[in-house]
Amino acid sequence: MPTLPETAQLSLPGDTQVSVKRAFRAPRELVWEAYTTPELMRRWLTGYPGWTMTVCEMDVRAGGTFRWRWRDDADGKEFGFHGEYVEVDAPARLHNTEAFDPGDVGGSMGAEPALITVTFEEHDGATVMTTLIEYDSRASRDEAVTTGMTDGMEWSYKNLDRTLAERQKG
Repeated sequence: MPTLPETAQLSLPGDTQVSVKRAFRAPRELVWEAYTTPELMRRWLTGYPGWTMTVCEMDVRAGGTFRWRWRDDADGKEFGFHGEYVEVDAPARLHNTEAFDPGDVGGSMGAEPALITVTFEEHDGATVMTTLIEYDSRASRDEAVTTGMTDGMEWSYKNLDRTLAERQKG
């Protein structure tokens, strides 16, 4: 059995790529459901404390689109992401485009949308979720990494841990 990363583990497998791996103590069908159901996603994909996910629209099918938006509760600044699902292989793999909408937070994560592949692998009742992000350039990748994205992802993943535990209790 592979080592299960208990916190978000970032690696840079290529010049334009970021990989984030994290394990969850839940079956992959449950992790998939939490990752692809807007009502559940709003509960856990919040990033840092003090941010609210104000928009979570998802049509999870090949050719379907998504739009996510967050607001800083303290100052009202917003940013978001949107994209299109290219491949949906439930409950094993999602592949989609993802464009950054800087809103009033600012910044850039590339001129072109990133390509995202999320895989869900179950090992003895735990699920390892790996997110591979491919940017249009090394500079775009490096700018994204400097935003503290892994820390924000880990805050959300801790919320996902709680959401999955609640769902397992039934």
